[in-house]
Amino acid sequence: MTAKPPIFATLGCRLNSYETQAMKELTAAAGVGDAVIVNTCAVTAEAVRKARQEIRKLRRDNPDARMIVTGCAAQIEPETFAAMDEVDVVMGNTEKMSPATWQQLGGSFIGETESVLVDDIMSVTETAQHLIDGFGTRSRAYVQVQNGCDHRCTFCIIPYGRGNSRSVPAGVIVDQIKRLIQRGFNEVVLTGVDLTSWGADLPSTPQLGDLVARILKLVPDLPRLRISSIDSIEVDEALMQAIATEPRLMPHMHLSLQAGDDMILKRMKRRHLRNDAIRFCEDAKKLRPDMTFGADIIAGFPTETDAMFENSLKLVTECDLTWLHVFPYSPRPGTPAAKMPQVNGTAIKARAAQLREAGQRQVARHLQDQVGKTHDVLMENPRMGRTAQFTEVSFAIDQAEGQIVRTQIMGVADQQLVA
Repeated sequence: MTAKPPIFATLGCRLNSYETQAMKELTAAAGVGDAVIVNTCAVTAEAVRKARQEIRKLRRDNPDARMIVTGCAAQIEPETFAAMDEVDVVMGNTEKMSPATWQQLGGSFIGETESVLVDDIMSVTETAQHLIDGFGTRSRAYVQVQNGCDHRCTFCIIPYGRGNSRSVPAGVIVDQIKRLIQRGFNEVVLTGVDLTSWGADLPSTPQLGDLVARILKLVPDLPRLRISSIDSIEVDEALMQAIATEPRLMPHMHLSLQAGDDMILKRMKRRHLRNDAIRFCEDAKKLRPDMTFGADIIAGFPTETDAMFENSLKLVTECDLTWLHVFPYSPRPGTPAAKMPQVNGTAIKARAAQLREAGQRQVARHLQDQVGKTHDVLMENPRMGRTAQFTEVSFAIDQAEGQIVRTQIMGVADQQLVA
């Protein structure tokens, strides 16, 4: 009887999605079948709870399959998942990217296999290189250029799931993007856990701006290059130069801001203060007036007073943020912030709602400002695409998916621009 191909479930970040795609190719090459593979997230205690819930559901739906749990939660808490009756194998983040691991689990799992395959993530010094040529929609490909993080923000458990920062060499990245262009992708997004730390572990310590400049120079056929979340305090001069002079670098930056109050930023062990964030946004806008910003902001971090929260709320307009990712704080066991005096849950919920309302006002203003303007829109499906600023545009007539369409914006409807 032929083994069924593995079933995959992915929780959490874009990098996990990238790695799931790589695992699909690794398991196919190793002949892994009759398995359910859950790629977990550990960013909050709630994420770990959801992972356990998903595992139980998938076990009920697939009673005869081998259950393999991997990802950040499995890396950080292998014993938690090994203790679950539903789980057969727990696999670390390094192991899941290794062909040898999957070869060990190949075929129909005949023979004995260790139930916990998790090594010390801090001992890892390399990032798995170009296992896949990006992933995404037919229009946009995501390329992992970096993994891990050397910083230790007090709310964050991720370095213990991802290890220290490791960079993919620029030559490997350029070759990968060239192959993506040959396959017809019109936009490439650079991704990583701590993207602005790219290059610190490479010979001659290049910086992210150097990588951007090299990609744009050596891949002249790439229409659009986009950068995912960055730490604004670590932006280098070459990246600022690219913002000013490279129209193929998209004018949208998602910033890891987290808070707008200096005392809270210090208690988070962030590397910037509120004025640093404001100054970066002002400088980037001067260089590229059409620049838009997204940002991560945490509501209700431990010890946050009403006055401290107001500083975060004011940051939304002071930095002219358009796209907000608002996170109500929840304590993550194993982090220093979990031991700090906590904010009342009702207050956290109310503050998160205020931030989201402020973000919605910013989006509404941005959308109205685009009416009458002409935009190049990358089509994600026949009726919807995105501008260079990552704003959704709806079309009444089908367009070619994956193509860049120049159109005039006629109006706004349902938080989208109308072409």
